[in-house]
Amino acid sequence: MVGKAVDMCRWLAYSGTPILLDSILYRPTHSLIDQSLHAKMGVETTNGDGFGVGWYVPDKDSPAVVRDIGPAWSDRNLREIAGHVVSPLFFGHIRASTGTAVQQTNCHPFRHGRWMWMHNGAIAEYHRLRRDLALAVDPDLFSDIEGSTDSEMMFYLALTFGLAEDPPGAVARMAGLVERVGHEHGVEFPLQMTVAVTDGVRLWAFRYSSQQESRSLFYSTRVETLRSLHPDVAFLREISGDARLIVSEPLGDLPGAWNAVPEGTYGVVQPEGDEMHAFAPA
Repeated sequence: MVGKAVDMCRWLAYSGTPILLDSILYRPTHSLIDQSLHAKMGVETTNGDGFGVGWYVPDKDSPAVVRDIGPAWSDRNLREIAGHVVSPLFFGHIRASTGTAVQQTNCHPFRHGRWMWMHNGAIAEYHRLRRDLALAVDPDLFSDIEGSTDSEMMFYLALTFGLAEDPPGAVARMAGLVERVGHEHGVEFPLQMTVAVTDGVRLWAFRYSSQQESRSLFYSTRVETLRSLHPDVAFLREISGDARLIVSEPLGDLPGAWNAVPEGTYGVVQPEGDEMHAFAPA
């Protein structure tokens, strides 16, 4: 998103047992769809400037992505998709814009090849920084940029800086460039971001801001721990122990279910085991 510092989106990323999108997008008490009308952890409670979902299925090299400009809470097509699509890894995003055009190409998630990306936050005074940042994008990638958001620009800068080979390093180099260009233009705190990015196998999530006051971000407690705490919750018996959720704000108030991602941190959800590390621009 781009615009004032109060801009806020909400997103979630799921990895684990193949499940219906409906199980996460609609069914929880404070689901992402509920958050599109009643977000609790931001300045704006309503996120009605578009939405998107992206998901992976076996034997396909790239994810499916569906995006639209209407509010998520009343979209019949989204409800239909969510009730019939099963996936082991998917993204959901609801958008609130106070500056950038409300159009499909500005809705998240963004896709390039097997990669998928979504963002909450802003590049401060992006209209002043945009040209310099665009000139840093690989010319072979530049023509694939469809929209006008800072979020998509960040994605293509990360792709330029080696996302396919080193996701944490590429995101750090992207953030470093944004901060350098911002400071050159007199912007004190250029970057605000929580980012999710995946190649369909691993899932990375980043929480960082120049001012060290990042948007909220949470990850779910390990399933085996939650089962011991809440043996009566049927959903926990249906999913595997490696199921993980990363969310802008908790999907409910189940005690012990949610943990805040620390400031200046990134995590990776992967088959060989989850990890969390410090993050700083490069």
